[in-house]
Amino acid sequence: MASPKLDVSAYPRVALVLQGGGALGSYQAGVYEGLAQAGIHPNWVAGISIGALNCAIIAGNPPEKRVQRLHEFWETICMSPIVTPSLMSGHKDMVTQYLSPWGDMLESMGHAMFSSMAAMSALVNGQDGFFKPRPMAPGGGAPDTTSFYDTSPMIATLEKYADFDRINSGETRVSLGATNVASGNFVYFDSSEVKLTPKHFIASGSLPPGFPATEIDGEYYWDGGCVSNTPLEYVLGVTPRRDTLVFQVDLWSAAGPLPTDIFQVNERLKDIQYSSRTRTVTNAVHLMQRMRKALLDTIDRVPASVREKDPWFDHMVQHMMGARYNVIHLIYQNKQTEGHYKDYQFSAETKNMHWQTGLHDMDETLRYPQCLELPREGENFVTFDVHTRKRSSSAQFRAENVIKSKTSKSPVKKAPVKKTVAKRAATKRAAKSGRSGSAS
Repeated sequence: MASPKLDVSAYPRVALVLQGGGALGSYQAGVYEGLAQAGIHPNWVAGISIGALNCAIIAGNPPEKRVQRLHEFWETICMSPIVTPSLMSGHKDMVTQYLSPWGDMLESMGHAMFSSMAAMSALVNGQDGFFKPRPMAPGGGAPDTTSFYDTSPMIATLEKYADFDRINSGETRVSLGATNVASGNFVYFDSSEVKLTPKHFIASGSLPPGFPATEIDGEYYWDGGCVSNTPLEYVLGVTPRRDTLVFQVDLWSAAGPLPTDIFQVNERLKDIQYSSRTRTVTNAVHLMQRMRKALLDTIDRVPASVREKDPWFDHMVQHMMGARYNVIHLIYQNKQTEGHYKDYQFSAETKNMHWQTGLHDMDETLRYPQCLELPREGENFVTFDVHTRKRSSSAQFRAENVIKSKTSKSPVKKAPVKKTVAKRAATKRAAKSGRSGSAS
């Protein structure tokens, strides 16, 4: 069922942040469809690897055509269905009728078999419109010719489904994470700073040794996931700060069951490595925002007569006021029938499963419309995870609680102060200064 239209106009910035994860990326396309159905159109998209490619399709099309173009893009880079829907439906009905006690088990076994076949096909034959086996692999001579596959087919695919004039128009900001091969540094290609081409998007997904480095202006780049697989920290740290609503869509879950065989070990390793500890980033931002509030509270305790004599106080208040951030976190949850090859299993059946899961998770999130509300005064930073139904807020921190925990034998008396006195005074003086400047 389509979600009701929701108003997020209170936020100057609405960002969609997309992790890398290969074939799992159709989950992100499903999430975007859910957003579009609710009338939410991000004005900033940031991605790494497959997330960067999804960013190209979203930013490279008008809002009313984005979901259609995402479908066309994913149908291009995925295998044709191994089994037709009518045959699959008939097979499932037969199993349910005659072998109902084992129906679910047989269905899972069949899905696992088809998945492994699709993954093997990708390894041997590549994926149409995405990558193809390199003759005489792994090649050599330069970083952009040393790999097992050639990603040049993706250039034509991106040019077919994304308008690069629109991408560079400024209508939607685009940020792509990549790794500089020579320096090892994490870099961002940002449409507010450089003109983006298909090579910038491909560079963000040039994961070695399967894919070659991408050369741009004499520098070679690998997949951003070599350093960090999520651009969330970049979006939260950019200046000037603005009130921001972020939809963070992860394809790898850091938490998971203990592995019991070597294939599960490989799968678990990928989950941990590429999850990039998104919660670590949000926890760090929570702490930063709490420290900002603690400093503002400290300045409020300084007598006004002292603050008026020293411009440092106004400077610090303006610097620390910051903005309010609301991060809606969606994480793809592994399916029991998936294996260590899930990121290069490009079958149409699995693509549809990922897509519908993303759409479902977004619809479930929007069943809690209060999670989209602008953080209240003093909160600064909030997060919401639909899988845990948990909302965390920076307002949960109180500086006096820290003091009490350290000096429980001698409680500290709070001096009566008026909240946000320093902030209001600084704002008033800044406005007055601006009028004086205009008059001059």
